[in-house]
Amino acid sequence: MSERNDVNNKHDSAQPPLIRLILADDDYFIRESLKVLLGLDSGISVTGTASNGRETLALLEAGTPADVVLMDIRMPECDGVEGTGLIKARFPEIQVLMLTTFDDDEYIIQALQNGASGYLLKNVPPERIIQGIKTVHNGDMLIHPDIARKLAGLLRPAAIPPTQHSIESYGLTRMELAVSEAISEGLSNKEIAAKLFLSEGTVKNYVTDILGKLSLRDRTQIAIFMLKK
Repeated sequence: MSERNDVNNKHDSAQPPLIRLILADDDYFIRESLKVLLGLDSGISVTGTASNGRETLALLEAGTPADVVLMDIRMPECDGVEGTGLIKARFPEIQVLMLTTFDDDEYIIQALQNGASGYLLKNVPPERIIQGIKTVHNGDMLIHPDIARKLAGLLRPAAIPPTQHSIESYGLTRMELAVSEAISEGLSNKEIAAKLFLSEGTVKNYVTDILGKLSLRDRTQIAIFMLKK
């Protein structure tokens, strides 16, 4: 009996962690449709829904568990841009993924500046949204290179360290520099691991070290740093 339990425990431990998700969209039909569609994935649990950014923050402050917030970028009272800033200020460990019908660079860039991990357009297939949620949950980002370049030009100078000195002055090793370059190309940890012949765990460790050496907040800022160097 104990052997069977050991086997079951090993099987359970091999399963990816359940992603707890809050949905924020002012359109009730879209919100409920997404709740049903995303709930069909065994790796995602929709723990709450909200109609704007402030409601989302209220859910989190009330104890609703969440690893990722999937949030519309345009909502009344408190849109996704402001909502992202509020959430990241209070719960920096939670990833925010923007979902919008508007391919609006200005709003997207503002959301990324406020700490969003990326964005998707609402017209993508449901499986693409699911993959996007899993991508940001893994610590990767979803940013088109064109948006990253525009963001690099608009970001407040104090938000990332100055790059007028040699990149070597920041103490990055050759491998850390290679990982940073790959991040700026929009590659995920899995893709970086394959490109550099590393394990995903090793890539994650490198990312943590890079953030520490450059005094940056997240992968988005690593990408911007590399684009500005």
